[in-house]
Amino acid sequence: MKVFVVGGAVRDELLGLPLADRDWVVVGSTPEEMSALGYKPVGRDFPVFLHPVSHEEYALARTERKSGRGYKGFMVYAAPDVTLEEDLRRRDLTINAMAKDEAGNLVDPYGGARDLKAGVLRHVSEAFAEDPLRILRVARFAARFGFAVAPETQALMHAMVDSGEAEFLVPERVWQELARGLAEPCPARLFDVLDACGYLRRHLPELRPDLAALQRAAQANAALAVRFALLAWPLGAQGDKAEDALQALCDRIRVPSASRELALATLRCRPLLEGAAGASPAQLLAALKCADAFRRPERFEEMLQAARLAVDDESTFLGADRLRHALAAMQGVDAGAIARAAGKPADIPAKLDQAREQAIAERVKTWQRAAR
Repeated sequence: MKVFVVGGAVRDELLGLPLADRDWVVVGSTPEEMSALGYKPVGRDFPVFLHPVSHEEYALARTERKSGRGYKGFMVYAAPDVTLEEDLRRRDLTINAMAKDEAGNLVDPYGGARDLKAGVLRHVSEAFAEDPLRILRVARFAARFGFAVAPETQALMHAMVDSGEAEFLVPERVWQELARGLAEPCPARLFDVLDACGYLRRHLPELRPDLAALQRAAQANAALAVRFALLAWPLGAQGDKAEDALQALCDRIRVPSASRELALATLRCRPLLEGAAGASPAQLLAALKCADAFRRPERFEEMLQAARLAVDDESTFLGADRLRHALAAMQGVDAGAIARAAGKPADIPAKLDQAREQAIAERVKTWQRAAR
């Protein structure tokens, strides 16, 4: 029985990155022996155990054989005769197919250290093509490290897209990989890679992301929901069909409600947000209503951030400040007092809007005088 730390922990150590957790491979053992040593079995699809003290995952060395479509269509063989090199060969990329033994010696049968140094993402073997989720994983690693994709790997990914294998991916997994890629330091690389292999055109046809805006979002450390809203922003050019296109995308890949709602609200309010720098009090009030800013000020701030990242010019910055002052003025209006003085209930909305527009006009004038 031999034990090796494998995968991301080895990669990140060579890159000098902090280690979040470690995965281990056990060669030459059986489930019975692992249980006898106090390891707790947790794997459903193949033998994985938790260490009795550290609770880190220890998996028996295994091989896989394709048995169906999608990323779950595999038959697993785990036995004492499976070697470390055979186990590493089933992994996706050479930079993830390295191991270290208990003495700290590097085991690198597929050139992972070389590719890590060169900044290249290269598949380990032709078995890469058996798991379509790896298309998204390669794009995510490109977004994390800024690495290039090896030409042969790019060609293989393109062939996988053309074969239709990626159509069998579970929507939630697609969103999970996209979300993780969007949150990485180089999110523009995510879409560069997906575009180059044809995945974007075939499976996410609604998206025409502004890569410069995504990089500004990464530099600003913007939240995931804001970054997804930036993907929705260019859809505004489609006019009346934009919202339907975004809804279809969100439904298809199961986008969570927080990201979905912000993206839809940002898209809906885009014309008002873009014109806020020169808007009248009535137009500012309309924008605030569209954004539901009074009830959801935190989401409104995320919407302003998305607009500023999408349209990186001075007028957008001025428009965001103008809207913030308009919201503060709107919040200062005593709606209860206006309702009591209105007389007829049907008159309340118009009188409330009139009072809010007046408050906005006064607040904006005061702000503009102070800014001169």
